[in-house]
Amino acid sequence: MASRLRRRLITAIVVLLAAGLLVLGYRPAPVLVDAETVSRGHLAITVEDEGRTRVMDRYTVSAPLASHARRITPEAGDEVTAGQVLVTLDALAVPPLDLRSIQETRARVAAAESALETAREELSAAEARARFARDELTRLQGLEARELVSPSDVERAAAEARQTEALARSAAFRLETARAQLEATRAALAYAGEQDPEASGVLELTAPVPGRVLHRHFESTRVVQAGDPILEIGDPSRLEVAVDVLSSDAVRIEPGMRVIFERWGEPNALEGRVRRVEPRGFTKISALGVEEQRVWVIADITSEPLLWQRLGDGYRVNARFVLWEADDVLRVPTSALFRHQGDWAAFRIVDDRAQLARVEIGRRGALHTQVRDGLREGDRVVVHPDREISEGVRLRVRGE
Repeated sequence: MASRLRRRLITAIVVLLAAGLLVLGYRPAPVLVDAETVSRGHLAITVEDEGRTRVMDRYTVSAPLASHARRITPEAGDEVTAGQVLVTLDALAVPPLDLRSIQETRARVAAAESALETAREELSAAEARARFARDELTRLQGLEARELVSPSDVERAAAEARQTEALARSAAFRLETARAQLEATRAALAYAGEQDPEASGVLELTAPVPGRVLHRHFESTRVVQAGDPILEIGDPSRLEVAVDVLSSDAVRIEPGMRVIFERWGEPNALEGRVRRVEPRGFTKISALGVEEQRVWVIADITSEPLLWQRLGDGYRVNARFVLWEADDVLRVPTSALFRHQGDWAAFRIVDDRAQLARVEIGRRGALHTQVRDGLREGDRVVVHPDREISEGVRLRVRGE
């Protein structure tokens, strides 16, 4: 009797095991997924594009009239001082200026004198704005010490002070440039023999400001015509960044916005501020052959010059314009979101199963999106969900 019960018990166990194995065999395998966690942190909405550095204030030394230029000795990168002779021009065999040309040169002298006066007034106005910005910064720093204003107000005032000082330096450069242009046009009259016939025949072009030679258009002696460029000089330590962005992005960029410069040759990113969004667009053909409307955005580098002293004129940088940013934002990976019945949704992982969650979103970034409702901090969500995933499907997180 006992042996019969034992045989029946063993038979029942075998049948149950076989049934369990059969159920397990037909049970769907869990879907392998990647998962990330809903978290709180910094979120920034940015526009990214490629730009080029350029010297803020450059001066092109050009021939004031047709003449014979001697060999150019300064090379690109050489330092020059204000008043240093850069180019020597000799008279051509024919009279360099006829009567009409002399009258035109006189008119250019008068225009150069007016430009010089305008540059003086611009410098005076720029210096006044710079003084006001410095005084405002000092006032706000005092209020910050008494906790009457926020640190962000002081940072904006400091940025404004730096920008107005840069504009004052640019105005001073334009003043020196206007003065040099006036001297060049006056020298052209002397070269023509109007003032002193015995002194005519040789004209020396000097550097209007100290700086470095940026570009030499030719080296050997040659005949140049009036207006032909000869040398470009400027100060490479005073750079700006010019970025051409899509016109649809340019309308969202405003002066004063923060810019992050990356992939410029060093691992550390550089800080900057938008100075100007140019009002005119232009057409550019993309690498795919598509016509695009682009707009130039000019930004200043606000990081310490020691951090970017190896940058030069015409270097490539990647500019990321920060349109909006905030800290302590509840955020979900953007790749976890998808459209479901007209709303945004994500698959939350609960007990190794997919649970559909409708999500109300706020600001959308490239990597993360702001969550207003539907998810909580610490929730695990499926990133890059595919069609195999639906409500209640078993999941297995890759690497676990």
